[in-house]
Amino acid sequence: MTEAARLANAGCPDLTVVGADEQRAGVGRQGHIWHSEADAGLYVSLVIRRTLPADAFPAVTLALALATREAIREATGAECDLRWPNDLLIGKRKCCGILVNLEASGALVAGIGINVNHDGFPEALDPLATSVRMASGHIHPREPLMAALLHAVDRRLASLATAGVAPALADFALASSYVTGRRVIVDEQTTGTTAGLDAQGFLLLACDNGQTVRILAGGVRPL
Repeated sequence: MTEAARLANAGCPDLTVVGADEQRAGVGRQGHIWHSEADAGLYVSLVIRRTLPADAFPAVTLALALATREAIREATGAECDLRWPNDLLIGKRKCCGILVNLEASGALVAGIGINVNHDGFPEALDPLATSVRMASGHIHPREPLMAALLHAVDRRLASLATAGVAPALADFALASSYVTGRRVIVDEQTTGTTAGLDAQGFLLLACDNGQTVRILAGGVRPL
């Protein structure tokens, strides 16, 4: 993402791709470490430079999650659940994370990390992480997944530009078991039941204290 940001601020074209076979300093949301084993995953950053609706920024992450889910299904046959706003799960374990940053140039840089052919994880991550290989029992070539990902991202961004955020939000709500009726805890402190998405794509939470709040960001985990 550092290199993609540099290129973005230098004026590179829309959907410029920076990829790595390994990351030694991979990070996720709030600086969490992303385990990036050599030759095992798909670790890419995309520069997004196109005209989108003014209210589309929160929905971009959801659209990218949908695109990644579609690409994984197309290339490997694996089905993923979506955990608002930026995680893809196989079963109860995470196989993909997405991080979107707004750069000084006005471009977005979207980092997408997919655990493809990992056969295990460090002890601290083992209960939380999985890979497509571990879930399916098969090794999967990364090149078809990369191609499918770029096509799916382009389709989803084009839809945001022409149809607005509503179709992406509706599709995300259908694809995610976390959007409605799920008992969750947010940032290890706020508990409640998810109550859908608002018009911008933020998560609504019916808290146990009787209030309904809008979650702008944070780690959403099942209770």
